[in-house]
Amino acid sequence: MLNPCDSGFLDALDAALPARTLRPAEERYLREPRGRYLGQAGAVACPASTAEVATIVKAAQAARVGVVPYGGGTGLVGGQVMSAGPAPLILSLERMNRVRAVEPAGNVMVAEAGCILADVQTAAADVDRLFPLSLGSEGSARIGGLLGTNAGGTGVLRWGNMRDLTLGLEVVLADGSVLHGLKRLRKNNMGYDLRHLMIGSEGTLGVVTAASLRLFQRPARTGAAMLVVPSPEAALKLLALAQARLGEGISGFELMAGQGPRFVAEVLPQVRQPFAQVPDWMVLIDLGLIAALDPVVELEALFEAAAEDGLVSDGVIASNEAQRAQFWALREAIPEANRLIGAVASHDVSVPLAAIPAFIERATAALAALGDMRINCFGHVGDGNLHFNIFPAQGRDRAEYEPIRAQVIETVHDLVAGFDGSVSAEHGIGRLKTGDLERYGDPVALAVMRQIKAALDPRGILNPGAVLRSEVRGGRRARVAPTHPRSRARPCLFGEGRAGGERVGVFAAR
Repeated sequence: MLNPCDSGFLDALDAALPARTLRPAEERYLREPRGRYLGQAGAVACPASTAEVATIVKAAQAARVGVVPYGGGTGLVGGQVMSAGPAPLILSLERMNRVRAVEPAGNVMVAEAGCILADVQTAAADVDRLFPLSLGSEGSARIGGLLGTNAGGTGVLRWGNMRDLTLGLEVVLADGSVLHGLKRLRKNNMGYDLRHLMIGSEGTLGVVTAASLRLFQRPARTGAAMLVVPSPEAALKLLALAQARLGEGISGFELMAGQGPRFVAEVLPQVRQPFAQVPDWMVLIDLGLIAALDPVVELEALFEAAAEDGLVSDGVIASNEAQRAQFWALREAIPEANRLIGAVASHDVSVPLAAIPAFIERATAALAALGDMRINCFGHVGDGNLHFNIFPAQGRDRAEYEPIRAQVIETVHDLVAGFDGSVSAEHGIGRLKTGDLERYGDPVALAVMRQIKAALDPRGILNPGAVLRSEVRGGRRARVAPTHPRSRARPCLFGEGRAGGERVGVFAAR
């Protein structure tokens, strides 16, 4: 059983730490971005060193006080806020924001967990290197939180997610001991790789204090295009064609249904649109090439080949970096437009690439059977990650859909499971999806997860209730059995769509 973070605990902890390490729990630490959760806390601890983190965690374990690690507060599944149970201590690493080392020759950076992603990107650029993780919240998301959720973003197709970008970790464990794992090695087979155990654990197995991050040579030339495709199936064929022609030169491949840009036009009219009339489906393709290749030339050739195969019908190519940024500004504006419109339900899912068209078709039909709704489907289709979000019909309020909201979520997630996908592609489990993990996760995997949690955090102080939900009976935590067996649905594939091709134009300022 956990104890609250009360004045007695805080007085003892304050005496063991430098002045002003402990702070009142301001509202910004207690509210997550979408307002789904309002947390609680006895205080916020802001240590400035790994040793101070170790002191805090060791004291919390001795007192049986819960510790909720806090990064940039950008998480969307409630992993950074704890609403129920004894008030925890929030542990923010915002003061641990130093880049400890940058080694361009070895393509490695050592950064503390409180570093903001945009600052890490800048530190890499200062030595003519690239840290390729990129996402909409990069101006506030911190390295520790990104590691905790194994963040993905727009560059996974080429560079992988946070797990692929990390060589080593420094971690404070639940007993206050420090795992010194800041290796800078590509090859290291000395036993179990605890780095991968910690990445994606959302602060439930240890508190990451620093990481060795992989850097890359910056592409000599970059480019982008917005291409109109007749269907998601055509988008996948276009991806295959682009990969065959340009290989790893493709840095991003984003699918967008027309509903997203239409939402942007409605609530963010200052964001420029590449087409006078928004198409039903479009793809944003981003390139990073060697100096010998001209992105505009390569994209024009790709368009012509794709048009001959009926995969594209229109398109615009950025002729400079500013226009490329405009394309990405539209893509990154879609989540904000979604927030302003107000979703009935949002889904961060992934399915095998070949199943994407059938999943979209079947999910759209299944939701139409439940009622009149608008669907905004977009995402990193190159790695199978879709954001499949549901909105009220035009002129209706989302409160009208509250009676069927749970059914909407279950319908989408059941279809994802039927395609052998994941109901949490890049946002993590947090507290929002603990039931989904039990419903759709493999029972053996869940049992192993619980055993690992019990071994590394026997008192359950680290981010209580996140990832693994527990019942408490007589002071002992009981296993929670999965509530639903995994089901499999037979895919129903789209027919092949065809569209006439037109010569692609170069994006010009309007």
